[in-house]
Amino acid sequence: MRHVVFCLMMIFSLAAQASEADRLRQADFPLQSHELALKNQAVLTYLWADVYAAALYAPSDLSAKQAWSQQKALRLTLYYFRDIDRNDVIKAATATLQRQQASARLKPEIDKLHASFRDIRSGDQYALDFRPGRGLNLEINGQVVFSSGDDELARTYLSLWLAPNGLSERLRTQLLN
Repeated sequence: MRHVVFCLMMIFSLAAQASEADRLRQADFPLQSHELALKNQAVLTYLWADVYAAALYAPSDLSAKQAWSQQKALRLTLYYFRDIDRNDVIKAATATLQRQQASARLKPEIDKLHASFRDIRSGDQYALDFRPGRGLNLEINGQVVFSSGDDELARTYLSLWLAPNGLSERLRTQLLN
């Protein structure tokens, strides 16, 4: 009986891996984006449903972890597989930022960033592009919809994915390794 259970676990494990590889092909992240190199990519799954694929870009001479810890240029791109109401995204982000104890000083800028969100449709692509000294741009389907010169805002918002106690520890580990 144990052998049967083990075989079934292996089959489901391989199917999940194939599914993630298929999803990453569907997202079709380029090897370079805005002068940064693709470091890692992963799929966020919630309750057995693939929500989005994430790709992290950083300078070619640094690892993703080094770029994050040294506050270098970063680009996080999310390719969505599902429709999601903008209010659900904002609620999840707000709860996570509170858990991470984000600075209250940033609330007005975070509110402006959230005001630029739209309802997400399957196939949409959001990108957070951080450049030290320039701050943060939010792009939706290739168009900049929000900009802030506040580097702390950029670091805080990217923390949703890249810092402890974020949206997904598994995704964080995959993106930074």
